Amino acid sequence: MTAPILQKPHYPLLDGLRGVAALIVIVYHVFECYTWSPVPHGYLSVDFFFVLSGFVIGYAYDDRWSGRLTLTEFFRRRLIRLHPMVLLGAVVGAVCFFLQGSVRWDGTQVSLGLVMLALLLNVFMLPLPMGVAADVRGNGELFPLNGPHWSLFFEYLGNILYALLLRCLRTGWLVALCVLSGLTLACLTMKSGGLGFGWSMIDGGLFTGFVRMLFPYCMGMLMARLFRPLNVRHAMTLCSLILLLVAVLPLCFGQMPGWLSGLYDVVCVIIVFPALVWLGASQALTDGIGLRCCRFLGELSYPLYAVHYPLMYLFYAHIGLKDGLVPIEQLAEVWPEAVALPFACILLAWMVWRLYDRPLRKWLTARTA
Repeated sequence: MTAPILQKPHYPLLDGLRGVAALIVIVYHVFECYTWSPVPHGYLSVDFFFVLSGFVIGYAYDDRWSGRLTLTEFFRRRLIRLHPMVLLGAVVGAVCFFLQGSVRWDGTQVSLGLVMLALLLNVFMLPLPMGVAADVRGNGELFPLNGPHWSLFFEYLGNILYALLLRCLRTGWLVALCVLSGLTLACLTMKSGGLGFGWSMIDGGLFTGFVRMLFPYCMGMLMARLFRPLNVRHAMTLCSLILLLVAVLPLCFGQMPGWLSGLYDVVCVIIVFPALVWLGASQALTDGIGLRCCRFLGELSYPLYAVHYPLMYLFYAHIGLKDGLVPIEQLAEVWPEAVALPFACILLAWMVWRLYDRPLRKWLTARTA
C-alpha cells in the first residue's frame, strides 16, 4: 500500500478563477456560431487553464519526489482526477450526436460504427488523424464528439512531460525552456493571427497544440518555484474582472489585423495570465461567502468544461449552422434557447459533479490507495 502524502495548503482563489474562466468559455461557445460575440477572445481562457495547471502541479508535487511519491502514484492521482470526466464527456458527446440526427455539418449521415469508433478513440484520448472517416462532425477536430477535449489531451501530455522530464530540470534550465517555448509560441501566434489553434489537425494538429500548451504550462511551473505571496486585497474581484476584460476588450478595436490580434493574444498569455495566477495565489481566504463561492466555482469548473460542448452541438444543429457563421441578427429568433443554454450547462455540470465525479473519484482513490 502506498503511504499517504500530506496535503499542502490550498489556494481557493485559483479554484474560483478556474471557474470564472470556464464560464467565459461557455459564453464564447454559445456565440461561436455567430458573426459577433461579446467575448471574441474567450478562447484564451484555455491558455489561462494551462498556466494554472502548471502552477498547481509544480506547487503540489515538486518537493515530493524525494520522498514517497513515485511515477506510478503520480499518474494514478492524475488519472483519477482527470479521466472520469473524459469518459463521461465522450459519452455525453455521443448521446448528443445521436439526438441531433447523427449527421455531419454538411448534412451527410454518419453510421453507428463510425460514431462508436470516435467514442472509443475519445475514451482512450487518442486524437483523430485528419481525413479519417470517424471525423463524425466533418470539422477536423481532434475529438469530434467533444471538441474541447483537445486541451485535456495536451493536459495529459503536460503531466507526462512534467513527471518524466520537467520536474528534473534546474530552475535555470526551466527559465531557458520558458524563453524558447515563449518565442516559438509568439512566432506561431503572430503568423496565425491569434491563438485559436491546437484543436484540429487542419491547423497543424499535434504540433500547434503542443506549442500552445508548453509555454504556459512551463511558466506556471516556474512560478510555483519562485512564488512569494503579495499583499493584495480583493484579488478575486480584480483577477476575475481582468479575465473578463481579456475576452471582451478586442471589441473596442473592431476588426483587428492579424498581427495585432496575434500580438494581443501573446501579451495575454506571456504577461497577463501569469500575473493573474500570481495575484490569485496571494490572497488567503479562510471563511465567509467568498471562500464558499470559490470552492463552488472550483468544483464546478472541470465538469463544466468537460461536458458542456455537446450541448453546443445541439444548439448549432437547432439554428441550422453548417459551413459558415450565422448572422448575429438571427439570435433574436432563438434568444430564449441561447439564454437557457449556459444555465443548462451549469446544471448538467453540477449534477455530474455531485452524482458522478465526486463519488467516483472518492471510490477510486480508496480502492487504489
